Amino acid sequence: MSCQPPPAFSDTDRRHMRTALALAREGRFSASPNPRVGCVIARGEQIVGMGFHVRAGEPHAEVHALRQAGELARGATAYVTLEPCAHYGRTPPCAQALIAAGVSRVAAAISDPNPQVAGKGLAMLEAAGIRTGCGLLAAEARELNRGFLSRIERGRPFVRLKCAASLDGKTALSDGRSQWITDEAARADVQLLRAESCAVLSGIGTVLADDPLLTVRAFPVVRPPVRVILDSRLRLNPSAKMLADASAPLMVLTGETDPAKHSAFARFPHASVHAVPLRSDGLTDLPAALALLAQHGIGEVLAEAGATLAGALLHADLADEIVLYQAAKILGTPARGLFALPEDAAALHDAPRWETRSVEMLGNGVKWVLRRTEAV
Repeated sequence: MSCQPPPAFSDTDRRHMRTALALAREGRFSASPNPRVGCVIARGEQIVGMGFHVRAGEPHAEVHALRQAGELARGATAYVTLEPCAHYGRTPPCAQALIAAGVSRVAAAISDPNPQVAGKGLAMLEAAGIRTGCGLLAAEARELNRGFLSRIERGRPFVRLKCAASLDGKTALSDGRSQWITDEAARADVQLLRAESCAVLSGIGTVLADDPLLTVRAFPVVRPPVRVILDSRLRLNPSAKMLADASAPLMVLTGETDPAKHSAFARFPHASVHAVPLRSDGLTDLPAALALLAQHGIGEVLAEAGATLAGALLHADLADEIVLYQAAKILGTPARGLFALPEDAAALHDAPRWETRSVEMLGNGVKWVLRRTEAV
């Protein structure tokens, strides 16, 4: 059973589901690899219970809302941003909890594509005599869980490419110096992007040049994003800052097979080295690397990369969103550009279609968000 065309939802239904979506958003820094889910239990206009899923292994949104509602849940409507689960994982099935609580109706925003659920939750509810509806504010719910959905439906994460450039489209001086093109407001915003992401992706060239940490430092996080480095020949220096900093997991993806090189990282418990295939030119096979990340539960990736990796992601049609921070500076012709792309990549008939999602003033610069029209 999948999410069928929605029945006639009322204005009250829409108001309650918007509240459930706002609750789900509270889990954006902590819920992954699980989806971000919110739940509202209501009797007509009155909300009697609310909850959201905080992190994997802890109670789901429905459980929090049912606990708050207590006996008032009997005969009420449950509004859930994702189809209630019907399987035993780390927690019991939420569909069963809703049945036991005696709710009379469940409205879901979208069905769950996870093969362990995929319509089974709604079917379980209907078999128990509970009325169900699906598709209420579905577009908003898909946007909220674009990473989870991409991982399940496409077998790869949703990739957000973060870029910072001057007015003339340059990312660094000709000698490679790039700190700091953008101002403090843009750098603070990037910390939020990192915290929302399951992983922060970069290439070994950037790591060797800048020795970054790629961590969230502006505020404490419950679930720090995994740092992922594409390092085809395993050139990462054991003295790198990210190896000394164990505050976040580190995955190194490499085509290097020399056991001696791998063993150099065994003394770092927060770091792991993973084999990925290489292309004929010796560079990392990007689709294979992203598929590996999806297998590890990573649904949303923030790529903070130099022109080479950024260009490779674009040329391979693997970037779903671009977040461009443009500073009020001019670096000049010799400076380095945003993307390293082959000459034929600019052909109009091959160019991907991008649409502007938002443009806003940020400090003394501009934040421009673009989305592939084909993206989740």
